[in-house]
Amino acid sequence: MTRHNARMPEVPSVEFTRGSEHADEVLTPEAMDFVAQLHRSFNPERRRLLADRAFRQARIDAGEMPDFLPNPIESRDPDWRVAPAPPDFDDRRVEITGPAEPKMLINALNSGASVFMADFEDALSPTWDNVVTGHWAVSEAVRRRLTFQTDEKAYALNEAVATLCIRPRGWHLVEAHVLVDGAPISASIFDFGIWFFHNARELLDRGSGPYLYLPKLESHLEAALWNRIFVAAQEALDVPQGSIRATVLIETILAAFEMDEILFELREHAAGLNAGRWDYIFSIIKKFRSRPDMVLPDRSAVTMTVPFMRVYTELLVQTCHRRGAHAMGGMAAFIPSRRDPEANERALVKVREDKERESSVGFDGTWVAHPDLVPVAREIFDSVLGSRPNQKDRLRPEIAVTGRDLVDVRIPDWAVTERGVRANVSVGLSYLASWLAGNGAAAINNLMEDAATAEISRSQLWQWRTHAVPLDDGAPMTAERYTAIRDEELATLRSSLPDYPWADAAALLDELVLSDDFAEFLTLSAYDRLG
Repeated sequence: MTRHNARMPEVPSVEFTRGSEHADEVLTPEAMDFVAQLHRSFNPERRRLLADRAFRQARIDAGEMPDFLPNPIESRDPDWRVAPAPPDFDDRRVEITGPAEPKMLINALNSGASVFMADFEDALSPTWDNVVTGHWAVSEAVRRRLTFQTDEKAYALNEAVATLCIRPRGWHLVEAHVLVDGAPISASIFDFGIWFFHNARELLDRGSGPYLYLPKLESHLEAALWNRIFVAAQEALDVPQGSIRATVLIETILAAFEMDEILFELREHAAGLNAGRWDYIFSIIKKFRSRPDMVLPDRSAVTMTVPFMRVYTELLVQTCHRRGAHAMGGMAAFIPSRRDPEANERALVKVREDKERESSVGFDGTWVAHPDLVPVAREIFDSVLGSRPNQKDRLRPEIAVTGRDLVDVRIPDWAVTERGVRANVSVGLSYLASWLAGNGAAAINNLMEDAATAEISRSQLWQWRTHAVPLDDGAPMTAERYTAIRDEELATLRSSLPDYPWADAAALLDELVLSDDFAEFLTLSAYDRLG
C-alpha cells in the first residue's frame, strides 16, 4: 500500500499517518491513547478468536456440520431479557444505511427514516482519507454542525433528524495507517474507539446514546469480546455502564446457530439482531465451499422466500422477541431512476413485497439504501405497527427450526446459467473498480452494491469453477470459460467508465476466482491495493 505521508508519533508506541485535512480534529493525542489502550488490552483475544474461526472452518471442511450449542441458555435461565431500549432507539421501523460520508450523512439523517447507520465497513472504501473524514463527519453530525457544499447546492441538517448509529469494521480487518507497538491496530477497535471517545458523552447529553451495529460475528465468544470492550470503554471515560446499545448483524451461518447466546453475552448492551441477508448468503458459500452438494444457483434465485433463508429469518424474529430485542429486516438495495419509470415500478413492486413479508413475519423494522424508499417502507410498517413502536410482543411460539433446516440449502429447480455468470463477473469487476477508486457504495444496474454483494459474486464464481458446475447449456464452468466471459464483460465496462482502475479490478477478481484457495474476504486482498 502506498504511503505518501510520514508517520507522526503522537503517543509513545503509537504512530499514524496524517494525510487528511481533519486529522488534527479526529486523531488527537487523547483519542489515540484511548484506542491504543483498548487495542493493547483486547487485541490478543481478537487474534485468538480469528484463529478459532480457522479451526472451525477446518472442521467443516472435514465434513462436520454446525449445530446449536449444547446446554442452551434457555435451559439454564428461560426468562432473561436484554436491557430495555432507550426512547430514541425503540421505534426503528425504517432504517437507512450508507457510507460515513458528509453528503450521505446529511441526506440520510434528513430522509425521514427512524435511524441512520453510518457505515465504516461494507459501504466504505477504507482509504485513510475516507476513514478520517468519516469520523469527522459523524462527530459534526452529532453536534448538528455538519454541512456540505457543491457547486450547485448547499446541504445542511434539518431540525429533526434520524437517530444516528455507526458500523465499525469487522474483527478480521486492521487499519494499516495506525501502528500500536509496531503492528497495525484492529480496525474494529480503532473505529469503535475513535467514535466513542469523541461522541459518547455528547450523544448522552443530547438525549441519545452511543448506538452501533456489529458486523461479521461468528460466535457468542466474539460478542463477549465486544461486551468487554464496551465495559472497559465506558469505565475509562466515566460513561454510565449500559449506555452503549449494539445491534448484531446475523450475517454468518455460524452466528445463526448462536443468536440466543450472542444476545445473552451483550444483554446489558444489546439492542437487537439484524438479518444481514447478502453476507449471510456469502457465508453459506464460504463455509460449505468444499461441498458440491451445497452449491447455490444464480444469485437472483436465492431470495428470502427459499426455505433456508425463510427459516433463518423466522428464527431471528422468534429469538429477538423472546428476549425483548429488536428484530431488524434486510436491505432494499434498489435505487430509483428518473429515466425509467416502468423499471422503477417493477422494482418497487418487489420492494413492497419484501417489506410486506418482513412486517408480516414479525420484524420490527427494515433497511433501505435510498431516501426515496423510506416512505415506501414506512407506509408498509405503519400499516402493521400503527402507533406501536415495534411488535416485540409477537413471540412466534409456533416456530420450530432445527439445525438441519438452517443448512438445507436445496432450492427446487435451481440452475446456474451463463447469464448468472456474466452478472457476477460484471458486478464483481464494477464493484472492485469502484472500491479501488475510493467508493465503497456503488450504483450498479439500479442497485446499491456494497462489499457483501461483491462477495457473493466472486465466491459463486469460485464455487462454480471449483466444482465444474454445468451451466444451462450443459457445458461446465471452467477457468477458461470464466476468463473468456471476463474479457467480454471487461471490454463493455471499460467503454462506459474508461477512467476506472479496470486492470487492477480484473487482476483482483482473477485472483479471487482462479486461486486454488478460497480467500476469506475480498477486502483483505483489496486493501493492499488501495492507494
